[in-house]
Amino acid sequence: MAHIGRTGGIGEQNMQHFMSNSPWAGKAVIEAVQDEVGQRPEFAQGSVLLLDESGNDKAGEQSVGAGRQYNGRRGKVDLSQVGVFVALANNGYQTWVDGEVFVPEHWFSETYTQRRAQVGLPAERTFQTKLELGWQLIQRVQAQGLSFEAVAFDTLYGRNPWLRDTVSQAGLEYYADVPVNTKVYLSQPIIGWPQHKRGRKAKKERVLSPKAYRVDQLRHHPELRWRTISLRPSERGQLTADFTARRVWTVRDDGRVVAEWLLIRREGKRHTYTLSNASVDTPLLTMATRKSQRYFIERSNQDSKSEFGWDEFQATKLTAWEHHLALTILASWFITEIRLNWATQYQQDPALLAHYELDVLPSLSVANVRTLLRATMPLPQLSSQQAADLVVKHLDNRARARKSRLKKAQSP
Repeated sequence: MAHIGRTGGIGEQNMQHFMSNSPWAGKAVIEAVQDEVGQRPEFAQGSVLLLDESGNDKAGEQSVGAGRQYNGRRGKVDLSQVGVFVALANNGYQTWVDGEVFVPEHWFSETYTQRRAQVGLPAERTFQTKLELGWQLIQRVQAQGLSFEAVAFDTLYGRNPWLRDTVSQAGLEYYADVPVNTKVYLSQPIIGWPQHKRGRKAKKERVLSPKAYRVDQLRHHPELRWRTISLRPSERGQLTADFTARRVWTVRDDGRVVAEWLLIRREGKRHTYTLSNASVDTPLLTMATRKSQRYFIERSNQDSKSEFGWDEFQATKLTAWEHHLALTILASWFITEIRLNWATQYQQDPALLAHYELDVLPSLSVANVRTLLRATMPLPQLSSQQAADLVVKHLDNRARARKSRLKKAQSP
């Protein structure tokens, strides 16, 4: 924020106020972006809504929701701040469209009363799991009128039957990645009371038959029919993978039996397993294509951090987080819209396709657009004195910050 203020000739305190305290509505900006996305014909049919989370490292617990929690970026429990996000993807184009900060349960204890007030967490807000936040985001995007034909999520969300059932009851098609030890049945299970002549009497009904399989045990099943499917162009050529699908049954904790598709994707020795409520007549190509859109939420997360400054968030308040999210989504959509316009205005030249001996030419990348922007809007150059003053200011800020931390550490 300080750098933006210097570059734009705006007072740093003004910039801090704009992000952390100004009453402009970040959600209104996000809804305006969603309206623009919904008006693009490229997202009118075949889009998939992608649900995922992303964590940023934190040095302390001052920022809203920060604390020791699982950070997927690090692959371990660490000090971090985690957000839950949804992106829309279609035909190689993707953009973040909404998000919510995850606030761990201990933040709602009496011990954190003052901290909740400091970061501006509304008094009416209560603890919500990541699954509940994810469902809330799906509902919000749907209510905004964005068109999508399926929802896809990774194993953290996909393993949870409640989320799958809730999405299905809302009339939405899902593609839920699940862990390798997920149990399924190859025919409809029979639920009943086990008959034991000896031992304790069973306290609840169980699956009497047939045998349960872990999903990773089925990849070599003789009845499976594999098919190689071309997914999309990549830098290394056409991306292909092997897919197979068959009907399976899963059992909920309350004894309900649910029929689902088990979709298996194979790339070399790597296999991924996905459960779906797609209709029984859904072609394998359709399921494989929709499931494989999950790549694009990871692409969106990476772009947001490496290109749009999402991981540089340093403020503490919830309002600042929501403002930062709105501006990140705005930047994400700006890049996607530029790419869409470019593809519309500049059709691929058959002569170039022949020259490179390719069936499709590369599309604009985020880095390409950034290069064009730098030429269009060159940043002002610092004088030697301005550069020296800036370095001195940085050193002064670091010294003051260290002094403050040491004082806090020494206080009783």
